[in-house]
Amino acid sequence: MDSALTTDPELLEKVINLAKRRGFVFASAEIYGGFRSTYDYGPLGVNMLRNVKAAWWRTMVQMRVDVVGLDAAILGPPAVWAASGHLETFTDPLVDCRKCKERWREDKIDGVCPNCGSTEFTEARAFNLMFKTQAGPVEGEGATAYLRPETAQGMFTNFNNVLSSTRKKPPFGIAQIGKSFRNEITPQNFVFRTREFEQMEMEFFVAPAEAEQWYRYWIDQRYDWYVDLGIAPDQLRLHEHALEDLSHYSRGTTDVEFAYPWGWDELEGIANRGDYDLTQHSQASGAKLEYFDQGTNERYTPYVIEPAAGATRAMMAFLLAAYHEDVVEGETRTVLRLDWRLAPYQVAVLPLSKKPELEGVSQEVLALLQPHFACDYDVTQSIGRRYRRQDEVGTPWCVTVDFDSLEDRAVTVRDRDSTEQVRVPIAELLASLRARTQ
Repeated sequence: MDSALTTDPELLEKVINLAKRRGFVFASAEIYGGFRSTYDYGPLGVNMLRNVKAAWWRTMVQMRVDVVGLDAAILGPPAVWAASGHLETFTDPLVDCRKCKERWREDKIDGVCPNCGSTEFTEARAFNLMFKTQAGPVEGEGATAYLRPETAQGMFTNFNNVLSSTRKKPPFGIAQIGKSFRNEITPQNFVFRTREFEQMEMEFFVAPAEAEQWYRYWIDQRYDWYVDLGIAPDQLRLHEHALEDLSHYSRGTTDVEFAYPWGWDELEGIANRGDYDLTQHSQASGAKLEYFDQGTNERYTPYVIEPAAGATRAMMAFLLAAYHEDVVEGETRTVLRLDWRLAPYQVAVLPLSKKPELEGVSQEVLALLQPHFACDYDVTQSIGRRYRRQDEVGTPWCVTVDFDSLEDRAVTVRDRDSTEQVRVPIAELLASLRARTQ
């Protein structure tokens, strides 16, 4: 077995328990018994999810001059989804277990009902994954709308708008982060596969002759992003789809896969979509979705390279990769070794006691750091217990204000991973912490 897969068999359950206990992820509407496959992101989870999205946006948009952003509508008319092929082809094979009557996605169960073990099923039938609704007060075909199953189509339908308003020219990309909705038959594995999720997608428009080189370029870029943010290379691999397994629009697809506790599974997909999308929308709408290259006097429909990641799925992978158990001072501790850019809190300010004079200095330190770092402030229980709490949620640095701080105007900075503690003057604290982020 691959070494990356020989992980703690209870890892998933441990992370799920930690996520609820510490406020990363809650089951949605839990007081009413929950609603299958929907989750609410708690105080720490919303911080971490925002950090994942911010890290993606910084890499994909902020640090580039050839990619711009977009925030397209979630609701869309049937014409968009007919042109994209979703109305006809966005389906999964649905089967019913004849014994227990549970419904399953046929290609995910290996012929055995996960609920009762039966091998007797109905014939598979195509099940469309889109959520259909009504827009406006009058029901009827003219008012039918769909929740988007992906963010991509808004970037294709806005191709001309972005082209004319930004004066970009291929190669250039349009990036978007937003909610998508898929009526999954068998949601599973915590937030890995859910009916409501958040995507981070980018459509990169290129000249047809350059598509292959950009496809390979984005595979490497996206793999490196996960490594840079703390996932070990032996926990990642690239899986190129066989020709017969490609989606109808794809000329090539490669997945970045992660070693989840249940095995290798998709973390992100990078696809060469060819000119399928712009051609389909051009034919359906009558709008010319082309680019005219004045330098070569050539008009063409750009090919599209699409790196598509799930923000919620990425957050889950980062949590799984960061989870560790070790022994410190004879005690077992749980620690999330998250990259500081992803951690819900980067710094925790911990007054050694609740005495007013210490709290006064601690509030001063907090005010110094809050404009620059996401900070927690914790005054309850012993300092050792507070360190353990911060380790468990991945806080890289704890700043302890003690009684000596009143005299020497210095604080103790503790490192999460090494547990090393150093004394730092308050006047130099911000610079010291910033240096640790380099």
